This record gives sequence, C-alpha cells and structure tokens, in this order.
Amino acid sequence: MASVCAAAERSLRWEPRCRQQLRHLQDGARIAARLPPRLDGHWVSTGPLHLPSVPALPRASSRVAVPGAQRCSIPRCEVRPGPEFLTRSYLFYANRLFKAFQFYYWDPSCREPSYSLVIKGKLRLRQASWITRGATEADYHLHKVGIVFHSQKSMREVASRINQSSGEGCSGFLPPGRAWAPGALYELMSAKSERDCTAALGFAMHELSLVRVERHHQPLPGPQQSGSSLVEELYLGDIHTDWLERLHYRPTGYQRPLQSAVHHTHPCPACGAIYRADEHHPPILPARAELPVQLSGSWVSTRCEVRPAVLFLTRYFIFHGSNHTWQGYYYHYSDPLCKQPTFTIYASGHYTQGVPSSKVRGGMELAFKVTQARVTPMDQVTVTMLNSSEPGSCGLASSWSAGVEQDITPTNGCLALGIRLPHTEYELFRTEHDPKERSLLYIGERPTDGSSPDRPDKRPTSYQAPLVQCAAAPEELPNYLSLKYVGKEGANGSKELKPLPVALFLLIALQLLRWD
Repeated sequence: MASVCAAAERSLRWEPRCRQQLRHLQDGARIAARLPPRLDGHWVSTGPLHLPSVPALPRASSRVAVPGAQRCSIPRCEVRPGPEFLTRSYLFYANRLFKAFQFYYWDPSCREPSYSLVIKGKLRLRQASWITRGATEADYHLHKVGIVFHSQKSMREVASRINQSSGEGCSGFLPPGRAWAPGALYELMSAKSERDCTAALGFAMHELSLVRVERHHQPLPGPQQSGSSLVEELYLGDIHTDWLERLHYRPTGYQRPLQSAVHHTHPCPACGAIYRADEHHPPILPARAELPVQLSGSWVSTRCEVRPAVLFLTRYFIFHGSNHTWQGYYYHYSDPLCKQPTFTIYASGHYTQGVPSSKVRGGMELAFKVTQARVTPMDQVTVTMLNSSEPGSCGLASSWSAGVEQDITPTNGCLALGIRLPHTEYELFRTEHDPKERSLLYIGERPTDGSSPDRPDKRPTSYQAPLVQCAAAPEELPNYLSLKYVGKEGANGSKELKPLPVALFLLIALQLLRWD
C-alpha cells in the first residue's frame, strides 16, 4: 500500500515544462527509423512540424497573427549558407530514378521567386553509414539539370556568373543583354553532352549521399479529435557552411527534413503549393509577420539534433533580458535518438544588444561571450579521454569520473573538447511562431569544419534546428544532472553507463566540439 501511495504521490508532483520537454526528447520510443529507408514517393519542404507537446505561452494581444496559422501548418523558407532562400520538392520512383525541384527566392519569406532548378538522375542506396549512426549511404548519378528564370534581374545575375565560370562550354551560356523569356528552360548540365555549368551556382546534390527516414505519430488537430496520424520525414545530408567547400563536401549531418506528401501533418493546405509546384510555377508561401527577437526566458530543443562529425545532442538555454546574461546546457549523446549520453556541458556568459543583419534578411546579429563552463562525462570512454588530456588543459588532471561535474574555467577551458575560455562568438538569431502559436528560436548554424565563429566575418548565414520556448521567464533547473544521466538501470537499481565503441572514442577525441 505504501508503494502505491508513493507512486501516486510521484505522479502528482508538478514538473516544470522545460524539464518535461527534456525528458520528452529522451523518449526515443516515439520515433522509428526505417532501415533501409524507403524513399519512393513525393517529399516536400515544411516547417518545424514535429514539435514537442509544449503548450503555447500567453502572448500580448498586440501581436500580429498570420492568417490561417491556427488552422494549418505553414511551410517555412529554408535558409542555406550564403544565404540562400529556397523550398524543395523531391520525387523518388520505384526504379531508382528521381526528379527534384529546388525553388530559389530573393527573400526569406519565399514570396519573390528568383529561379527554379529541375534535377533528374538516379539514386542507389548502399550500406548503413559507419560514420553517422542511423543513416544510410547512397550513390547518385545526375542525368541533367535545367534552370528557369523568373525575372530579367535573375536571368542577368545568374547568366553573368555562369558566363564567367571555367566550365567547358559555359562561357557563352547566355549572351549578354538577352531578353528574359518567361518559362524558358535552359540546360545547365547534361551527362549526355558532358556539359556542366552548375558550379557557378554552388550547386551540388551531395545531400543525396546520406539518407535517413523517420516515422512518428502526430496527435490529430482540433479539441474534438482523438487519435493520431502517421508522419514520415526524410533527412538528407547537410550543406557545408563554406561556399568554396560545398561542391566537394560529403555530409555527415542533416538538413531540415522534408515531409512525405502522403504521410504529413494534417491539415496543411499551404504544403500543397509546394506539392503542386514545378519549375515553371514556383510556390509562393503565405505572408508571415516579422517578429522582434525577444530572448528572455527558457528555450529547449525540439528534437534530437545531429551535427557533422557524429555529434548528437539536445540544447537548453536560459536568457536573462534584464542584464543580458545567458546559460546553456548541451547534452551530448552517441546515438541518433539521444538515449546514450556521452557528456554534458554547462556554459554561461553575457551577450550584446542585437542589431538587424544586413546580410541575412530577418536575422538579428549578436555577440556572445562565454566566460564560464563545466563538463560532466557520462560514459567511460569520455572519462578516459579527459583523464588522458595534458595536465592543466582540462580541469584537474586525472580526476574525471562518470557522472561527476567539474569546472573547467580555471584551466581556461578544455583542450580535449576544443573549448577555450573566455571567448566571443558572433551569432545570428531569428524568432518566429509555429502553427500552435509557440515561440521558436533559430540560432546560427555552426561552421561545418568545427571551428568557432569568433570573428565577424565568420558569423553564420543560416540556422540550426529551432528551439521552442518552454518558459517565458528564466526557468532554472535545480538538478540538471538528472536530466542528462540517461543510462539503463542495473540489477541493483542503480544507473549503468554504456560503453561506446572505440571508433567513436577516436572520433570524439579528434573532432572539435560544436558548441551552440
């Protein structure tokens, strides 16, 4: 009887919503990955639809509402390094052929089309990736790439870049001063004629070399509806943040996922615009209100995130607007479901007042100074790595143990994890609301090479996966250690730490930490 009462008491205990969301992210049973993935079908760009069950926070009545936002999921413009603003629509056929549309825009709302690419080729799935757990490697072959310009300005700008490129047969791609012909399709690349003029656009389809398909069930919309619907998401390889490297880069992380045109979040009439679009009729996304960046409060990851070089993590941030200070918790894992912890980092410092970005429309530029940090190793591999580090370079020498936090501020960071203290990072932020009126925070994408954006010229021009606001006021975690200690219970009821493969140990030791 006592045990029943104790269980009932535990179930009635109130849990802060930020802590609740962190626990929700650790419930990998909600997500299933198809191995090998099945790609047949139509996949389209969408917004961050697979969001946690965090309720919307109260808003001021003066906020401008986006028409239809309460009724449907509104696709977001994708932002690639550069910046490039685009939406995508990919079709994969049972005979391994594919046809992909990429629609490029002048603006971050994807309402002013610039040009469209139609890409045709063949894709062959290979083996499970030995670098990125949970992913499948693939080979692709492009047959042809065509371009359609949507304005004279676009035609003039792109043709100038192509005419100046060194590709064979590209110098006379379009004669200067040629009039724009609406709907005209120009061939950029053809395997048959062996001409390829795509390099001038920074174009590559290396994203197809890394594939992952996830399935989960989304609660049906509306208070009167019960049950759930199947949602499928297609993750393709990430795009290198350095324009000069993207043509040769082989991805180890992912872009924002595409959703199945059949199994997607319902209802979504705006998604139909992308589904029905082609190279001659690019989708025009619904108008969105620009929101000021208001950081105060607590923000948490919406999913298990993947970084290049085999890093899986979730993030939790606390911003104090009154004195411009911040705290960040970075929970690192060895698996794509964020169930096997490796180490956790706590960092803090202060940030500057933001100014609108002159390079990325809709973004806000800030500078963050990191002054303090603590590290907690969560498995024996990380413990061994830290205890093997040079004395004085990462906390107290040879004193690390699993589950025990150590301050690395006195040693000016941790060389083994690539952390330097103090240091300043130049960031890019953006906020928006999702269809359920929850606030989302986009933080600049980390450099693919693992370096830090420690100079203004290295400031990001694209974004990571969004964080969702879980508390309008800063919500402290009195015992954050328990949130990152996600092992399995041993026979005596204590937590066991799972050993990791030696290969992963070497990768962690050799790669710099992607911090933010």
